[in-house]
Amino acid sequence: MLKVTKFGGSSLASSEQFRKVADIVNADPARRYVVPSAPGKRFSEDVKVTDMLYACYKAAVHGEDFKKRFDEIKDRYNGIISELGLTLDLSKEYEMIESGFKGRAGRDYAASRGEYLNGLILAEYLGYQFVDAAEVVFFNEDGSFNADMTNQAVRDRLSGVEKAVIPGFYGSTPNDTIKTFSRGGSDITGSIVAAAVKADLYENWTDVSGFLVADPHVVDSPAVIETITYKELRELSYMGATVLHEDAIFPVRKEGIPINIKNTNKPDDPGTMIVESTSKKPEYTITGIAGKKGFTAVNIEKDMMNSEVGFGRKVLEQFEKNGLSFEHMPSGIDTMTVIVHQKEFVEKEQDVLAGIHRNTSPDSIDIEPGLALIAVVGRAMKAAKGTAFKIFEALAKAGVNVKMIDQGSSELNIIIGVREEEFEVAFRAIYNAFVK
Repeated sequence: MLKVTKFGGSSLASSEQFRKVADIVNADPARRYVVPSAPGKRFSEDVKVTDMLYACYKAAVHGEDFKKRFDEIKDRYNGIISELGLTLDLSKEYEMIESGFKGRAGRDYAASRGEYLNGLILAEYLGYQFVDAAEVVFFNEDGSFNADMTNQAVRDRLSGVEKAVIPGFYGSTPNDTIKTFSRGGSDITGSIVAAAVKADLYENWTDVSGFLVADPHVVDSPAVIETITYKELRELSYMGATVLHEDAIFPVRKEGIPINIKNTNKPDDPGTMIVESTSKKPEYTITGIAGKKGFTAVNIEKDMMNSEVGFGRKVLEQFEKNGLSFEHMPSGIDTMTVIVHQKEFVEKEQDVLAGIHRNTSPDSIDIEPGLALIAVVGRAMKAAKGTAFKIFEALAKAGVNVKMIDQGSSELNIIIGVREEEFEVAFRAIYNAFVK
């Protein structure tokens, strides 16, 4: 058995958390490769080290004295080292980082040092070998991830290493410049390492006991999902569920490696298993609910548009020309609606509308801002009768007006559009209809 374990920022925010991590790793000899994040918040008012590094680097770039900010960062790490009783001295690393800040080595370099330093400390504490991610995780010159080169490098580097710590979040480009994944990218690093070494399981340790059926900020004490498929997770992650970085799925999915979301503070909880497919029957008809606010509907009307060849292409071409992607596109015989992110659309709306008028000569165009989208996702929905009825009955009883409905042919999810001010009410109504 071989496991790759990734620990998030909350799991490594303090010396107390480091001890929990060490207990977890040492409890299972299969946990041979560990991927750490930078220290997160120790308490609600605290600041994540990554944010401290960004602020410190910004001050350096603007020519400000950043010594105080940098000293605060050093204090965070030195405090952990001291409290763990380690003799590790990071003075040389601090000097290199300070020099990099003065030389404007880049925001990615600055942010990556959080994982780098935490990796050094964790490797020392566990007695594991430290492997710098910059030596095994590679990006192309254009900033895109080089999967083939990385897989080979990780495989070769770890082939003779029994136990290692590989920092998450960053890698390097061909000219040795540090490049990071998007925020939360340590999840991706863990997935990459798991795929490269062909692990039996990728464990992702965080501060919740698995993936929840709904957002706990909207629903009180939502149920935990026991098992979820990659496809279901993708749908929920895209719509705002953020326990795992959505791009972390791809490397392990290719190798058929399951992911186990676990709680560092409650290691005995089973957590959530993320798998390719499963015969396990879910506890509820739906697997999960997720949603986002901040959408705009562009409603286009034209008699007989359904018989006009190329009408849809002509409309979407105007969004493409303005660098806008669309989220959903429900349509009727004489109507077509394009759902877009409001924040991105508002600055270019008049250019888009003018282009649609020139290209398609619609009867009318109406813009409806302030929409929220809710995704109801579940592999069991396909075989269950009356799922849609149950959703809309719950919304009707809650007095919510549905503005949009969209369902893919896979029947894996149903997307509902509602007014932003009715988002929370609608969300809870759907949850209660299926879970309580």
